[in-house]
Amino acid sequence: MGDWGRAEYLARQGIRDRRVLAAIANLSRADFVPVGSRDSAHQDVPLPIGHGQTISQPYVVALMTEALRLRGCERVLEIGTGSGYQTAVLAMLAREVFTVEIVRELARPARRLLHHLGFTNVFYREGDGSQGWAQAAPFDAIIATAAPEDIPRELLRQLRPGGRMVIPVGSVNEPQELLRIRRRQPGMLPRVERLLPVRFVPMTGLGSALR
Repeated sequence: MGDWGRAEYLARQGIRDRRVLAAIANLSRADFVPVGSRDSAHQDVPLPIGHGQTISQPYVVALMTEALRLRGCERVLEIGTGSGYQTAVLAMLAREVFTVEIVRELARPARRLLHHLGFTNVFYREGDGSQGWAQAAPFDAIIATAAPEDIPRELLRQLRPGGRMVIPVGSVNEPQELLRIRRRQPGMLPRVERLLPVRFVPMTGLGSALR
C-alpha cells in the first residue's frame, strides 16, 4: 500500500518534483520502521530504527531527493542505508543505486527487505561510508543520511564533474546544515548551496571528519 496522502502533504509543503512525489506515494513507510513504531509511520517525524540510528522524516527525504535533480539515468551513491527507505526512493528514480551501511545489523535486514520489495538496481556494501565506493565511481549523484563534521574529500573525489552531492554537515552538538554541493571542472572549487538547518546522526568512519 502506498502513502498517497503523504505525497499530497509533501506537495503542500513545497516539494514540486512529481517523480519524487510519485515514489513517496508508492512506498509504505511502515515497511521500513520497527513494528513498535508503525503506528507513528504516517507522521512527518524521524523515527528510531535501532542501533542509535533513525529514519528521517518524509519531508527531509523528499527534499534531499528533489535536490539531487534525478532524471532516471543516474548512478547514485548513498551513504547510510539505514532501514532502506531512502534507498527505495532513490531506486525508483535512478538507474543504479550503490548504498553503503556501516552498521551490519541494519544493512542486512535492509537488503532483505529491498530484495523482497523487488528492487533489482540496488548494490550493497557493508563498511565505512565516508570512504565512498571507489571501485564504482564516478557517480552522478551522492546522498548522505548521516552528518560528518565537514565534507569528506573522498566523497567529493568520487563525484563526476557536474554531479551533485546532498549531505548534512556539522557536529552533533552544534547546528548542522543540509548542503548541496556541485562538483565543477578540475581546478575549480565546488559550488556549495545551503538548503536548511537539520539534525542528523553523526557519520562514523575514518574519513567522516576530513578538513
